[in-house]
Amino acid sequence: MTKPAIRVRNLAKRFQLGTQTQGYTTFREAITSLAKAPLRRFRSLAGLGGGNAAAGTDEFWALRDVSFDIAPGDVVGIVGRNGAGKSTLLKILSQITPPTTGRVEIAGRVASLLEVGTGFHPELTGRENIHLNGAILGMTRREILAKFDQIVDFAEVERFLDTPVKRYSSGMYMRLAFAVAAHLDPEILIIDEVLAVGDASFQKKCLGRLGEVAAGGRTVIFVSHNMQAVTRLCNRGILMSRGTVVANGPVDEVVQHYMTDGQHSPAERSWEPAEAPGNSIARIVSARVIDSDRQTCQTADISRPIGIEIVYDVLTPGEVLCPSMHLFNSDGICAFASNGWRKSMHPRPCGRHRSTVWIPGNMLSEGTYSAGVAVCTLDPILVHFWSPDSVAFQVIESGEEETARGPYAGQFPGVVRPLLDWETIRTEDGDGTSG
Repeated sequence: MTKPAIRVRNLAKRFQLGTQTQGYTTFREAITSLAKAPLRRFRSLAGLGGGNAAAGTDEFWALRDVSFDIAPGDVVGIVGRNGAGKSTLLKILSQITPPTTGRVEIAGRVASLLEVGTGFHPELTGRENIHLNGAILGMTRREILAKFDQIVDFAEVERFLDTPVKRYSSGMYMRLAFAVAAHLDPEILIIDEVLAVGDASFQKKCLGRLGEVAAGGRTVIFVSHNMQAVTRLCNRGILMSRGTVVANGPVDEVVQHYMTDGQHSPAERSWEPAEAPGNSIARIVSARVIDSDRQTCQTADISRPIGIEIVYDVLTPGEVLCPSMHLFNSDGICAFASNGWRKSMHPRPCGRHRSTVWIPGNMLSEGTYSAGVAVCTLDPILVHFWSPDSVAFQVIESGEEETARGPYAGQFPGVVRPLLDWETIRTEDGDGTSG
């Protein structure tokens, strides 16, 4: 049986909240404190401690009872919401901070990139920091020199190689830090959500390099909120929530679990007749999110259409029924509502009906969405059934097709992100004369 590259058992990390840091202690204070130590111990045993003894003892457990194995060559994506414990876990795996309880066993050299410039000395030059990081990883000078040109070429900092890195921009810092971590051939590479600070072309370059590292049989741990990158690069996933592991398995299953975490519904839902919302006129049967091939779709690319399909039974003939849908983002904000009045103003016969509304590509922004569905009569207005949060889905951006983002790599605001046409014309010359 192959020995795991990383074995984590019953890992926990506790932080003290509200503790006060003591200032420097003088020699006289140290002697006085030493003399009073027996009295303090006596008072503690007798229960005579002051009311402030427990001050500052609030505890926060960032991790609780975390256990998993990672096999050599696995590419593992760790996902979860902010505050789930991902960064704390990576700091323990990188031996930056110790655990409170539990143990970690690591087989091989570890290179970590947890934030911009991790492990860099600001006073040293780029050249010196490459050698320093290689030495920290346990590599020989010959091994470092063999990779040196590749690192410099990838980072695109040749002109500034002999400049102290404290004078680098954040982008230069990022490029060199990633290049060092990804090219010095560690057995285990740990990457936190640091690629978000780079531009689009650099992110694509980094993801390509990570793919090469993974294909070479190295073990990679990758933390990201970019689900497209996680599903592309990783073969396994770990989902964390409130300091614990809630899912561990094939990456597609873990990502799906993450996307529906906190949502009441997955991409497809059906109801038993006795529990289905409705009345004597219409009753819902099922709802689902579909792609352009009418396949159930949990994840949709931002540039492609998404369908919300409702199946319902019409129980009373002759009613003029109108399907309706409300779409909400993860903050509960209604992005928009839509109903099918233009094609629904005619009586419906009894039987099973299917209505689908299509959301065009390049309309929604990235994020998690839920849809509430209904069937109603418009004149007079009467809702026959309403099912909030019927289905949920994730919109991601693969970068394979043109979107409103263009070359911009930062956080794109808004619930919707339409790809709109812009027109620019020159109205006058620079000197103020007409052109």
